[in-house]
This record gives sequence, C-alpha cells and structure tokens, in this order.
Amino acid sequence: MIVMDAAALQGFLAQEFAQVVEDFVVERADEAGVCLRLRVQDKHLRPGGTVSGPAMFGLADVAMYLAILSRIGPVALAVTTNCSLDFMRKPGAGVDMLAEARVLKLGRSLAVGDVMLFSEGMAEPVARAGLTYAIPPAR
Repeated sequence: MIVMDAAALQGFLAQEFAQVVEDFVVERADEAGVCLRLRVQDKHLRPGGTVSGPAMFGLADVAMYLAILSRIGPVALAVTTNCSLDFMRKPGAGVDMLAEARVLKLGRSLAVGDVMLFSEGMAEPVARAGLTYAIPPAR
C-alpha cells in the first residue's frame, strides 16, 4: 500500500534534502515502485562525457530510499546498509537517467529492493543495483 505519492516524496526531498532536491524528479510512485529522474548536469559527468559511477550510485540510492518511504511514510533516518551495483553498459551522453526502484521485501527493521538504471531513450538498462535499508524502530 502506498502512503506517499510522487508529490509527497518530492516535497519530502525538498524539506529534508535541499542540497540535492534540484537533481531529482519523482516521476511516479505506485504499487509497482518508484521512477526517479536524475537531471544530468556537468557535475554528474566523468572524463569522456559519460555519467559517473558515483552519480549512478546516488540515483539508485535515492530511488530505493523513496520507494521504501512511499510504503512506510516519511522516516528520515532510514539508512542504506548495503548496496551492490552492476554497471552493464555506457550511459547515453547528454540525456537524463531514470531509475526504476521496487521493494522486494519490507520488514519491520530491514527493507530489500532492486533498482534498474536507464539512460533516457535507451531500452536496455545501463546498471542494476541491489540495496538493503535499515528502518529505525518506531518511537
């Protein structure tokens, strides 16, 4: 069940993560998961004009965080405990990136999910991430 929609997630980012909110747009939040857009800028590129690994990690991490929050509500202190990222192909040049995040298991203290990263306009994913998050106990 979704408790935060795309607008609520975007608002949460603006309130809690003002330092990066301009980089991301929540495209969709529904039962299937969250689609998050990285507005690719020069600061996200590495030499050769391709999107850097750290920028792709950030996209995957924020997308999974928001997918979890879409189900549990605004828990700012949920944190990444593990991430494995597989780079599969070079991202497209000069286009935004999209992350399709889905929660595979949501427990009381841990959430597990996966994220597929795409360059806008490309059908094949450029990377895949598996993430685990720790959810703080309710107070």
